[in-house]
Amino acid sequence: MALQCGIVGLPNVGKSTLFNALTAAKALSANFPFATKDPNVGIITVPDQRLDKLKELVAPQKTIPTTVEVVDIAGLIKGASQGEGLGNQFLANIREVNAIVHVLRCFKNDNIIHVDGSVDPVRDKEIIDTELLLKDIETVEKRLERLKKNAKTGQKEAVKAVETAEIILQHLESEKPARDLELSEDQTELLEEMMLLTRKPILYVCNVDENSVISGNEFTEKFKKSIEGEQAEVILVSAEIEAEIIQLDEQEEREMFLDEMGLKEPGVNRLTRACYKLLDLITYFTAGEKEVRAWTILKGMKAPQAAGVIHTDFEKGFIRAEVIHYDDYVQYGSEASVKEAGKLHVEGKEYVVQDGDVMHFRFNV
Repeated sequence: MALQCGIVGLPNVGKSTLFNALTAAKALSANFPFATKDPNVGIITVPDQRLDKLKELVAPQKTIPTTVEVVDIAGLIKGASQGEGLGNQFLANIREVNAIVHVLRCFKNDNIIHVDGSVDPVRDKEIIDTELLLKDIETVEKRLERLKKNAKTGQKEAVKAVETAEIILQHLESEKPARDLELSEDQTELLEEMMLLTRKPILYVCNVDENSVISGNEFTEKFKKSIEGEQAEVILVSAEIEAEIIQLDEQEEREMFLDEMGLKEPGVNRLTRACYKLLDLITYFTAGEKEVRAWTILKGMKAPQAAGVIHTDFEKGFIRAEVIHYDDYVQYGSEASVKEAGKLHVEGKEYVVQDGDVMHFRFNV
């Protein structure tokens, strides 16, 4: 699925270093503002222990994990909404992604320039929030102007749309992101059409020094307090550690390094799974001797649409889905044993696929 998370933040907070660690794509990472001018796009594998377990049980010829796309977007500065720095380009790039990963600098290092002269993640967040809000206000004002012209003709729908747009504008002008605005179903349709930047779901990544990656530090604590009212996840990651991990070729070396750091897994693994969740994605599996594979779908998809991710013919000719819940598959150890235990479910077109389902589709074209 072509859904993307955009990595954003001020210049020199570690965005490109994290992107490199996520993708091993060698995006330019440098100690000067706007090292990233054009967005880098990478496809990253989503770590999933369930896929590993199914591989162990089925012993297939190959195993294919699911993936998610990430975009490394140019650093933003104050005044971006008026075109300062690479503002217009930055904001256009954000508009194209489906969710935002906001990287914040939470470490001191005199050798790395901070665009505002000091380390303060709360201030840094507010700078970006303000620029996104200002751009959204501009977007809504332009839309409202057009709607008011239509409303003068007496169109009932246009009058209602004006009312909705004014509610949205008032909300934004009170310095609240569009994602926090609760509207009716009809009103939400207009909100979605506007493609507002602050409507996108967000994940905060605090880039810390290696000594703070487990418990955090004064900067992360201050930041967490500042977003207590938001429904957003915060992840602690050390870009420095992640950069070192990807330099190690052997898995054994990586595990030893992580053990020395007191970590169970690389931070990018947690970040990747968080991106996947942020995009409202879930995974179902197909399992056979030739292949065990993870498939990405949107949460809430029904069986025919999930089948269509494999091939459009599967959706067009959908008859039924044979479903094994992941826990049952693990408990009984094989598809045959699951069937014997009566735990295989036959589901129709209205079945909503659950995260972790192991599925086989029957179709006729």
